[in-house]
Amino acid sequence: MKVNYLSQEGYEKLNKELRQLKTEGRRRIAEEIDEARSKGDLSENAEYDAAKEAQGHLEKRIAELENALANARIIDDKNIDTSKVYILSTVTIFNKKTSKEMKYTLVSKQEADFAAGKISVDSPIGSALLGKEVGEVVKVKVPAGLLELEIRNIERN
Repeated sequence: MKVNYLSQEGYEKLNKELRQLKTEGRRRIAEEIDEARSKGDLSENAEYDAAKEAQGHLEKRIAELENALANARIIDDKNIDTSKVYILSTVTIFNKKTSKEMKYTLVSKQEADFAAGKISVDSPIGSALLGKEVGEVVKVKVPAGLLELEIRNIERN
């Protein structure tokens, strides 16, 4: 199994989601299935089919979270070396094509949230930045084309 590196905050967030899905989520789905069952013939009951499908999605997400947490290793960001880009590093990069500076924190895919400036180490940009130092330029192939990104700063939160 692949080790899943998480921040303490990320671990707690996933654990909270798991608890919520196992309690409230399962209870809500069970109620939906009971209500759909009460409407009679299950062979032509779209509400029942939808509730069973939602149950399948819920159980899949629960299994994913349990797996992620079982293989989790919590990283103490105070021990992160800032001379190179690692998971939980906050990296300031300069996009040479657009002449814009951006700042991202590299996290596990479970913690990724682009709107919050958190990108996955498994993403094209994240994986290209790993192990690099300030001043290095990386070329990253993305759906929009080829990006040239210069690493301007590496820090930890």
